[in-house]
Amino acid sequence: MALTLKEKRSRCVALCVHGIVFLLGVMTGNFYLVAALVSLSLMWLLFAQRSKSMFMEGVLLTATVASLLCITPAGASACTRVFWNDNSVAVLSGRSADWFKASDPKGATEPKLLVMPRGLRKSGAKFGNEVVVTENPATWRARYGSVVVSTQDTTVFDGMNEKGLAAHTLSLAVSDYGARDVSRQGIQMGLWVPYILDNAATVSEALALLPSIQPVAVAVDGFAMKLSLSIEDRSGDSAVVEYLGGVPVITHGQQVRVMANTQRSVAEAELATYNFNFDQATRNTPLPGNANSLDRYIRASFFSGFLSEMKPRNVQAARAALMSVVRNVSNPIGAPGDIPGQGPFSGDETDWRTISDLTNRVYIFDNPRTLATMSTNLKRLDFQSGSGVRVLNASNRRLHGDVTPLYRPSLVPVPGEA
Repeated sequence: MALTLKEKRSRCVALCVHGIVFLLGVMTGNFYLVAALVSLSLMWLLFAQRSKSMFMEGVLLTATVASLLCITPAGASACTRVFWNDNSVAVLSGRSADWFKASDPKGATEPKLLVMPRGLRKSGAKFGNEVVVTENPATWRARYGSVVVSTQDTTVFDGMNEKGLAAHTLSLAVSDYGARDVSRQGIQMGLWVPYILDNAATVSEALALLPSIQPVAVAVDGFAMKLSLSIEDRSGDSAVVEYLGGVPVITHGQQVRVMANTQRSVAEAELATYNFNFDQATRNTPLPGNANSLDRYIRASFFSGFLSEMKPRNVQAARAALMSVVRNVSNPIGAPGDIPGQGPFSGDETDWRTISDLTNRVYIFDNPRTLATMSTNLKRLDFQSGSGVRVLNASNRRLHGDVTPLYRPSLVPVPGEA
């Protein structure tokens, strides 16, 4: 049976959209999108031989437009975490948090430091005002107080609690949390860090929480976010959690010190090819120097290896040493992205950095744009239930040094507060 004019027009529009999305997928390096579209093409060709109905044209057009809306790369796609747990002064962790629109005022993460008291009731259902976990969302009441970095008043990517447990989420594009399993409590991934900090005092306790919850992916600033979790405690214990094929893959132990944005087994395999001999290494030892994930993983591993040879004079020297490594693997302002010809400011830039002193419970926030470094002493904070959430604008150019007494009652939305 011949196609009607209406059917011909619908098919033509669908094919045009399909072709545009396919080309954009190739140009941006989004090969998951390309594979999906190839599969969709095969399915369309199969059904086109059997039916001329408008139904299949609608399916094709809807799918391709949906793909078009999702082709942009994930934000916060260039973060690095380094853990230093073998010096005699303090157990320290550090991380850089990079953002693809950090120089654009409209895309800035607007970081704030929040003091979160015990007893605060929270839910994993909402992302801002939008309910993203509709069935069996995680609900809890904070057992421990914490200091966290809130971005855009919706997500928390980093923080430390009063027991000396720190948690950090880093972008990991290969993450797959699996189809929604409503038998497990769902938690939108921007609340993964506070869920851990509110409910666990050690790495082992944090890992024991995982079987009962399921992270749910959300879009931050219009970009799909897929994250790994790094955690460490004051005893020197450490773990990295990656969801692959719907299953949490856990690497646990004091030797787990570096994480970036590549699947850890892949990054470790690449690191092994360098076979660094720290007894013989010099400033002339070849190192990858660009801003991509593997380069940062190699550099962080190399320089953190030398930290292990250090004997810092005091805790301030130890914090400064770790911060120097975190700055080395940070992305400069104006760094290029993945696509040739886009020039400066097309890639991820370091938006902020933190150092967590797990031994002394001091949380340090470093702002690359204001050149300000702020420290918060958790031992001097009131975490009692009912004390209220307090906030500090981490972009305030006048803040520097010890800011512990400068937190004020929060008038902004608190991520996860029920």
